[in-house]
Parts: sequence; C-alpha cells; structure tokens
Amino acid sequence: MSSSKEYLDFVLETCGGLCARAMMGEYVLYYGGKVVGGIYDNRLLVKAVPSAVAMLPDAPRELPYEGAKEMLLVEEVEDRELLTRLFSAMYEELPEPKKK
Repeated sequence: MSSSKEYLDFVLETCGGLCARAMMGEYVLYYGGKVVGGIYDNRLLVKAVPSAVAMLPDAPRELPYEGAKEMLLVEEVEDRELLTRLFSAMYEELPEPKKK
C-alpha cells in the first residue's frame, strides 16, 4: 500500500522544517538536509538513533519495508512540539548528507 499525499501534507504542516522526496510510492523525510525517517504505508517512521529512542521509549519498532532496518513508529503525529523537539534532537546524531 502506498502512502497518501494527504497524510504527507498533514505531517509536513504539523512540523516545520521537514521536506520530503517521493520514492516508490512512499516518502523519505529530511530535516535540515538530513534523512530523519519517512512516511511508509501512512505511518510516520523515524530512524532509531539514541535521541529518538530516549524521547519515544515506548514507541513500537516497525519495518518500513521488507529487508529494511527497524524504525520507530511515531504515534503522536498531531503533537507539533514533540515532533519539533524530536527532529531537532535527532539532527545532531545523523550523518551529513553524502556529496554528489
């Protein structure tokens, strides 16, 4: 099942600073130019970096697609403050984008 543009727009509107790139019916999410997660099957999944695990200790771990690494399911997608703090905290731990 592909993710809907409506769900993507909702997530992007909830948390400023995010942008997305469509990829095979799903969306990869970027914050400050770094990949933080994505929208998969209308679920907001983020990378399981230490700061995200600390902020979402009870978050279910799910696979975005078969063969991928587990990610954290963000269930509080309406919480603008949480998402802003989450992505800001994650930013420092994520690698710089690869130069093309």
